[in-house]
Amino acid sequence: MTFLHIGFDDTDSPLGGCTTYLCAKIVEKLSSLNVTFIDYPLLIRLNPNVPFRTRGNAALCLRIKIKKDLEEAVKQIVLEEIKRGANLSFRNTNPGIAFYEGEKIPPALKKLSIKTMQDIVTVKEALKTAKTVGAEIHTLKNTRGVIGALAAIGSLLENDHTYEILTYRVPENYGKPRKLDFASIKNMNSTTSPNTFCNIDDGRVLITPHGPDPILYGIRGETAEIVYAAHNMVISLEPIERWVIFRSNQGTDMHLRLVQNISQVRPYFSVILDGEVCGKPKTIPGGHVIVQIKDSTGKIDCAAYEPTGPFREVIKHLIPGDRVRVYGGVRPASSLHPLTINLEKIEILKLAPLFIKFNPKCTKCGKSMTSMGKNKGFKCKKCGLKSSIFEKSTLEVPRPISEKLYLPPPRAHRHLTRPKERIGKASKKPETMFIPWHYP
Repeated sequence: MTFLHIGFDDTDSPLGGCTTYLCAKIVEKLSSLNVTFIDYPLLIRLNPNVPFRTRGNAALCLRIKIKKDLEEAVKQIVLEEIKRGANLSFRNTNPGIAFYEGEKIPPALKKLSIKTMQDIVTVKEALKTAKTVGAEIHTLKNTRGVIGALAAIGSLLENDHTYEILTYRVPENYGKPRKLDFASIKNMNSTTSPNTFCNIDDGRVLITPHGPDPILYGIRGETAEIVYAAHNMVISLEPIERWVIFRSNQGTDMHLRLVQNISQVRPYFSVILDGEVCGKPKTIPGGHVIVQIKDSTGKIDCAAYEPTGPFREVIKHLIPGDRVRVYGGVRPASSLHPLTINLEKIEILKLAPLFIKFNPKCTKCGKSMTSMGKNKGFKCKKCGLKSSIFEKSTLEVPRPISEKLYLPPPRAHRHLTRPKERIGKASKKPETMFIPWHYP
């Protein structure tokens, strides 16, 4: 028997298409050959900050065990389905497919996978890794897609993972409004949360995409069993062509890397960074809030964008001296703005005291006094009493924010952002696969 790992990426575009849908069709075809799947299909989200990514920047991997004489047939199915289903007319869609044979994944592929989630990987680097480990690669158009294809193979999700069940529409409904029973989604959420997450946000349904792609809805959760159960609670008002349960790095924060100081921050990184607030937050056109932090190596802007809603209010209440830990992707500098961390969440480590100054009270009538000028004391306008006090009184006031972790609402989360339901959780790879995990 042969262990074959199949990775592919970069088949969709903003105009349509979906790499997970091609994966679902490949699963159906391979199942007819009676191959043995040794893991769920892997849905691996790569660095969300790269400028040349497709919509969700997801790469896919299938791991199977087959008889040696079926290997070429399997490869042919994969290549034909991707060639047939990829949106090749779009300029920036450049599918890549990789095959790796062997029971164990080599360290070089694991290393490439981690870097592809957190940094920029070049095509040259990916091709070198493929050659080093003996991976077979195929490309349609240019070779960019092989980066994600190899990264998906290299990702074992050994320390944490989540699941997502994705359902797909019949082709005649592509581009039409999605039809689901909202009450059933609400019931599903209340029944399965917190073991499923990011289903609804303030009455807004989050399980449905909005583009012309084939996905009807997707439910994310802690186990294959819970997402399958949740799927069975949702009432669809249109036919479902197929569905698949994926194991994924979504909701794991796997894209974030700890950097020691501001000098180590680079464009397109996803970082965790400690610093001290060094300026008053400011709101810029569009409703975005910018706050600057510093450490011994420099200063950097951090941005909370308008779609993060109430999260911006937390940022507005920061003051110089607050110690914070910021999490987010790094936007490169341009002529309009400096290097900036786009905030995905923030942890307030230590709040600085907040003082307010006010004029002293009149000791005769109790009214607030007014200044008579610099170093001239205060005078009560009501009773005329004068005071030799030259300084305003100072009072420490409570802060409206606390020393804790703050996240934007679920509607503003990135695919990889760890939601509040998963804080402190980590899942190990299952020993057996839940049945059923796909249809047909």
